[in-house]
Amino acid sequence: MRSKSSLYWWCQLGGWLLYGLTIVFFAYVFESRDNEILYPRISITILFGLFFTHILRELIMKLELRPPIQPEKWGTLTVVVFGILVLFNLTNSAVVEWLQIYNPKLKVSLQQRFLANLIIDSPLILVWASIYYLWHYVELGTSNEIQKVKLESLVKELELKTIKSHINPHFIFNALNSIRALVDENPERARTAITALSNILRSSMQAEKLETVPFERELNIVKDYLALEHVRFEDRLEVEYDIDEDTLDQPVPPMMLQTLVENAIKHGVSKHKDGGMIKVISDFRDNHHELVVLNSGNLSGTTAHGDGFGIISTRNRLKLLFGDKANFAIRNTSDGMVEAKVKMPVQYVHS
Repeated sequence: MRSKSSLYWWCQLGGWLLYGLTIVFFAYVFESRDNEILYPRISITILFGLFFTHILRELIMKLELRPPIQPEKWGTLTVVVFGILVLFNLTNSAVVEWLQIYNPKLKVSLQQRFLANLIIDSPLILVWASIYYLWHYVELGTSNEIQKVKLESLVKELELKTIKSHINPHFIFNALNSIRALVDENPERARTAITALSNILRSSMQAEKLETVPFERELNIVKDYLALEHVRFEDRLEVEYDIDEDTLDQPVPPMMLQTLVENAIKHGVSKHKDGGMIKVISDFRDNHHELVVLNSGNLSGTTAHGDGFGIISTRNRLKLLFGDKANFAIRNTSDGMVEAKVKMPVQYVHS
C-alpha cells in the first residue's frame, strides 16, 4: 500500500514539474512571455494543479468512481470533474488577481481572466483525469489476467485432486475383491495378498501429497500390485519388465502406471481363460520418457473408443501436468497384444 502511495506522489510531482519545464521551454523558444511573471504564474498553476488533482483523486476513491465505473455513476463523475475544473480555474484566477501577477498593460477583469484560464488550463485537469483512468484500466486488466492465471492454477489443482480421489478408491475396491476370492480358498495366499495390498496403500497414501513422483516409486507400486494379482492368477499371469535404469528418477503422475496395468489385467488378461502376459517398458525415445504397458487381448467397447476410466484419467492428468508436451495412445498391435503408450517430456533431475 505504501509503495503505491509513493508511486502516486512521484507521478504527481514528476508530471506537474514536466508541465512547468515544458512551458518554460516554449516561452524562451518563442519569446512570447514576460519573464518577470512567467515563473510565479507557472508556480501557482503547478501548486493548485497538485492540490486540486489530489482532491479529484480523493473524491474518485470516496465516491467509488474508479474503474470499472458503473453506468449509473458516469453522471456523478462528470459533475465531479467539472466542479474541480471550475474550482481550479477560479482559485487560480483569484490568486493571480490578488497578487497582481499580470502585465498591467494587458489588465483584464477577474471574469475575463477566469474564462481565459478555463479555456487554457482546463485541458490540464482533463489530461490528468485521462492518464489516471488509463493507468487504472491497464492495472485492472493486468490484475484480471493474474487472477485468471491463479484461477486456472487452482482449477488444475482441484481437478488433479479429484482425479486422484477417483483413482485410489477404484483401485482399492478391485484389490479387495481379489483378496476376498482368496480368503476361503487359500488363507496363506490371502495373507500374502494383504501384505502386498498394505504396501500398495502405504505408497498410495504418500503419493496423494504429490503431483508427480519418481518413476522408481511408481514402479514399486506396480510390482506390488502385480505380485498381488499373481497370487490370484497363479501361472496364468506372466509378467515381464524392460526398464532403462536411467528413467527411474523421471517424474510421473502418481498411480498412473498402476491404473494402466490394472486396466490391462481387467480388460485383457482376465478375459482369457488361459490368462496372458503383462509387460512394462520404460525408455527414452526422441527426447521423451516413454512408458509402455503391453498386455494380451484386444481392444473392445469403451476401451477401444478411449472412454474407459483409466484412459480418460490418464489423458486428463497428462494434459493438466504437461500440456501438449505429453500424449497417450492405446492400440492393438500386429502380434495380438494391446499397447498403452505414454510419452512425457524428459525432466533433467539434479542429483
